[in-house]
Amino acid sequence: MSTQKRQMRLGAFIMATGHHAAAWRHPDAQADAGLNIDHYRALAQTAERGKFDLVFVADSPAVWERAKDPEAVRRTAQHAHFEPITLWAALSQATSHIGFVATASTTYEDPYLLARKFASLDHISKGRAAWNVVTTGADVSANFSIPGHPAHADRYARAEEFVDLVKGLWDSYEDDAFIRDKESGVYLDLEKVHHVNHKGQFFSVAGPLNVGRPVQGYPVIVQAGASEPGRELAARTAEIIFTANQTLEDAQEFYSDVKGRLARYGRGPDELLISPGIFPVLGGTEAEARANYDYLQSLVHPSIAWNILAHHYQGLDLSGYSLDDPAPPLPHDTELNKSRLKLVSDLVERNNLTLREFYLAVATARGHRTVVGTPEQIADSMQGWFENGAADAFNIMPPILPTSLTDFVDQVVPILRKRGLFRHEYEGTTLRENLGLRRPPNSFALQVHRVPEARIAG
Repeated sequence: MSTQKRQMRLGAFIMATGHHAAAWRHPDAQADAGLNIDHYRALAQTAERGKFDLVFVADSPAVWERAKDPEAVRRTAQHAHFEPITLWAALSQATSHIGFVATASTTYEDPYLLARKFASLDHISKGRAAWNVVTTGADVSANFSIPGHPAHADRYARAEEFVDLVKGLWDSYEDDAFIRDKESGVYLDLEKVHHVNHKGQFFSVAGPLNVGRPVQGYPVIVQAGASEPGRELAARTAEIIFTANQTLEDAQEFYSDVKGRLARYGRGPDELLISPGIFPVLGGTEAEARANYDYLQSLVHPSIAWNILAHHYQGLDLSGYSLDDPAPPLPHDTELNKSRLKLVSDLVERNNLTLREFYLAVATARGHRTVVGTPEQIADSMQGWFENGAADAFNIMPPILPTSLTDFVDQVVPILRKRGLFRHEYEGTTLRENLGLRRPPNSFALQVHRVPEARIAG
């Protein structure tokens, strides 16, 4: 039995200019960050200097901003940004240890093409790739040749089949399938090449994949859904789950619930790491941190404020409201992101927010937990969740970039290390090794070798 103290895992969740809705306006922000490779390279290297496990970018198959108000559209910084796999392939060459989590949609992607891209990224990065599996809550079907945005239940049913199919494709070649014997002239052992021959509800794919098995066996599987089908998908397939929780009690409930589902899939509690998001606003004193927070909030233009509210109150005319009116109940009947809607609904109801307080609460981190304070107070908050059954890891959401990530690495990480909560050096070379996750065996090889073993035992 290991006596090593449990270690916290850290990810840097990167939104080009920062997570705050008005981050790009801050004097310290890199305004052109979305298409600035030098900016992303520096961020990845800063995170690696801090010994973070991974960097992560969220992504959507279309423009994120769905504002109807032209004034709001022209004031948002989320119009254009790099496609994540392309970005991470480039940055893997400027780093050596940190992992790269790319978002890709099971609703709007193709399993075979996605399997190729992530297998390639894992080889290019030498075993540091991860796939954030999303079903895409927003309706972006107008950009794709499909009849419309699938219903919530259908999206998750498709995702279940999609993930299994992609894993099967990654197993197309056993680890030692490529002989590459120059003397004999034999390059490939055909007995170790496998067709998935998949025929399911949504997909029909023969295989094999035309990329060798990923360095990690499978890139690390990440998931972020917190609805009932999202929790079940995570318990069956995910190895990290990104969560959004506002209170310790909610985080503990989620942690206990999802970990409690693992046994039915033959999995242990250490095979899934739960990573809440945290939006840290730092200052040398509490007063300085609060001043930094207030300044950030002052940068939100009124059109952006009303657009944030309109996004959450779809179908409700807000024209008769003022920002100082109590926030009305949010609609609960939606086919979009059900878990995030519940999160912000609970936030409004628990705190009796006005519309102004509501938009300010979600302008920071869209429902993730905001912590304002000194480096010691940020570390205290993280330690409390980590040691009380609410988190295995944290997805750090810097308010503005690049400075907020640099400040966290230089000011908070040393405190976590001093308390024995976080590493001084990387444990391995692959993302799996650093996260303490096992390398999965090839499913086809297991099937092939089970029969002889059974005969010997008999």
